[in-house]
Parts: sequence; C-alpha cells; structure tokens
Amino acid sequence: MVSLVRDRSSPTSRVWRSAGRSPPLLWTRHRKRRRGGGYARASGTKGADVATLAFNHEEITPRQLKPELFELDGISRESIEAHYKLYEGYVNKRNEILEKLGSVDLGAANQVYSELRALKVELSFAIGGIKNHEIYFEHLGGDGGAPSGLIGRLIERDFGSVEDWARDLKASGMAGRGWAWTAYDWDEGRLFNYVGDAQNTFPIWNATPLVALDVYEHAYFIDFQTDRGSYIDAFFANLDWAVVNDWVNRYQIQV
Repeated sequence: MVSLVRDRSSPTSRVWRSAGRSPPLLWTRHRKRRRGGGYARASGTKGADVATLAFNHEEITPRQLKPELFELDGISRESIEAHYKLYEGYVNKRNEILEKLGSVDLGAANQVYSELRALKVELSFAIGGIKNHEIYFEHLGGDGGAPSGLIGRLIERDFGSVEDWARDLKASGMAGRGWAWTAYDWDEGRLFNYVGDAQNTFPIWNATPLVALDVYEHAYFIDFQTDRGSYIDAFFANLDWAVVNDWVNRYQIQV
C-alpha cells in the first residue's frame, strides 16, 4: 500500500509554501564568460573557427537548499546534505566539461572513442544530474497527501485515480535503477510515469518532468539501507504539491 500522507502530528509538519518559484529547469548563473569567446578550432578547416557547445557558455552555481529540506519526515538532514554534495559535483563537472569542449579537436571525432564523444556523453550525464536534482529538491518539503488543483485533476484524468498513479510511480521507482518521473508528454497531451536507469538514460523528447523520484541508493541508504519501498513512501509523504501546481501553471498545461 502506498502512503501519501505526512504525519501532521510531527513537530516538523508545516503548511504548503505559496507557489511563486521559477520552473525547475532554470539554473543560477554566474555572469562569467570564457576567455576567447569559447570557440574551438576544427582540424582540417583551414583555420576556420567553429563554434561548439562551449560558445559563450556561462558557468553556473548550485542552487541553495531551502530550509524545509532539513526537516523532512523520514528523510534525514544527514541524507539530504550528502545528496546535495552529489548535485554540487554535477554542477562542477558540467562547467569543467564545457570548458574542455572549448579546445577539443573536432577533426579527431570518432564513434568508437574520441575526446569529443567522451566529453559530450558525460556532459549529458552531468546536465541530467543537475536538472533531475533541481526538480527533486524543489518539490520536497511539503505535507504530501493527495494532490489538489491542476496536478490533481491531471493525475485523476490520466491515471484514473491518485491511488493508481501512486502505485504505478512506486512500481516504476522499484523497477528503475536511477529515477522514475511523472512527466507530461506534449505530443500525447497526457501524464505518464517513465523509468530511467541513469541521469541521461531513456529521456522522452518533448516531455516535461513534474515529479522526479530519485531511486539511486545514495538517495535513501543512510536512512533506509536497502528498503527502497519505505523510502519511496517517505518521498510521497514530503511532496509539496503547491510547487508542482506552480510548474503546471507556468508551463500552461491544460486539463
């Protein structure tokens, strides 16, 4: 059985925060541009400068954790702090990889192995780690329970009931090796629960994640050891549906 309700008798219980934050996929940025404009010189192009992904890129800094994340029910401050360090690492590696792409030899690109291939594959892992964790941290810190508002109506429309959605997402989290997401597919016009085995595996193009469940062991081992199911129940009990409803409004998803 999936429990969605947070224990309101807990001294750490609180009302939902008012919606008003930015959509999840925005980064805090430094206004710091690479020297030299961020161009990489491609071999065999007679000296022509070819812009890469590093062109005019800006370094980004990790988002700060909101205070509510240190008072979750069932998920400890120790676990959140350790988890946040991994997120910081993804941000640092994203910046480092983009810097290296600024001088990579494009003429040496090869599908078996090349520096360009390695950097771009790992860039997708780092950026996936940033975006997934920014959603995860941002929509925790609430009282859980059944979703209301637009997200509640979307879930009931596309899954039949909140209970069926929760059972399916929990099962997806048990089946996945890294993540499970509830995302809105803009082509199909509906929500669906997707499975991911890593930060950069199985993305669905033109779909927007609204709930991001991290099921890597680092998300729960400190508090739950190998009991992933109990961790997922704690995740549900700490969701902040006001945040998710704010995203639905900002993305202008229609019920």
